[in-house]
Amino acid sequence: MRALRHLFPFFACLPATCWVSCSTPASTKPQGVSVKIDVPLGLPPLPIPSDNPPTAATIALGRRLFYDPRLSADGTLSCASCHNPDLGFSDGKPVSSGVTGKMGKRNAPTLLNAAYFPLQFWDGRAAGLEEQAAGPIANPIEMNQPHSACESTLSGDPVYVKLFEASFGPGPIRMLKIQKALASFERMLLSGNSPFDRYQYGGQKAAMTLPAIRGLAIFSDAKRGNCAVCHTIGDKDALFTDGKFHNIGAGIDSSGELTDLGRYDQTRNESDKGAFKTPTLRNVAKTAPYMHDGSKRTLKEVVDFYVGGGNSNPHLDKEIKELKLTAQDRADLVAFLESLTGDTPSNSGRHGIQ
Repeated sequence: MRALRHLFPFFACLPATCWVSCSTPASTKPQGVSVKIDVPLGLPPLPIPSDNPPTAATIALGRRLFYDPRLSADGTLSCASCHNPDLGFSDGKPVSSGVTGKMGKRNAPTLLNAAYFPLQFWDGRAAGLEEQAAGPIANPIEMNQPHSACESTLSGDPVYVKLFEASFGPGPIRMLKIQKALASFERMLLSGNSPFDRYQYGGQKAAMTLPAIRGLAIFSDAKRGNCAVCHTIGDKDALFTDGKFHNIGAGIDSSGELTDLGRYDQTRNESDKGAFKTPTLRNVAKTAPYMHDGSKRTLKEVVDFYVGGGNSNPHLDKEIKELKLTAQDRADLVAFLESLTGDTPSNSGRHGIQ
């Protein structure tokens, strides 16, 4: 493994959750030397599927694909349309819009640090970044392009033909190769070294403001904010999510009914009704609006929502309850959340793609 700095870390090994079999044909496995990238301060080592080790070629190919609107049926949307690097790899809308202006029903989550999570999407319906990458392309209310049409479009471009051959060796362009290239690029989208990280893990006690330090204490105290019960902080690193699914009382209509069943649609477990994956809070100040339905416009609104104990419903998580926090406490919590804005890879944008 040779070092390749400034692209950021990659998965190390994920045998238990790898979505494709280790018997995947060699023709879809990346060719060439795999690359190792340093993990930023505050993040743990990344697992990586054994059949998709990142290479310089697959990362570059994935980056090109990520910004190419030809992955959509009408050539108007790319992956970056909903995951804009200028907006923390989200899109700044309550819910995302697809081709011909079709509206989805959920907020676009950030892709930053998504590489750590074995289950993707708010409802966890995709097992890993490879599987996730295929979904929006074919989804009729997102990019609306059949995978066969996507393969055909890219196969007609001699530049892509060369790039896929350099990445995977000779052979036709197939959807699995597209997925793997996109996933390798997305694994580079890591963010750490925030003021919180420098304070908590770097020993720089001046890295956070006093309000943010007070906010961290509230965030971590089970008797005050109780936020860390789901947005976890470890001794050596922090993803700010437990990776689990919770009903927090968001997405309730005026009659008290759930507007989206969330994880339940995947598991059919009664306890999963209205449950959604705990989002990471890293870079949360850049990814408004919030919640799975984009119903909270600001971090203050989010804090106020939790202080009120969410909306009562039969499946509300047992950890959601009213909080007794002063106006100063709430402002300090917001200051702490703002301290989670970290560095992002400088070479992850569209600039420079030929």
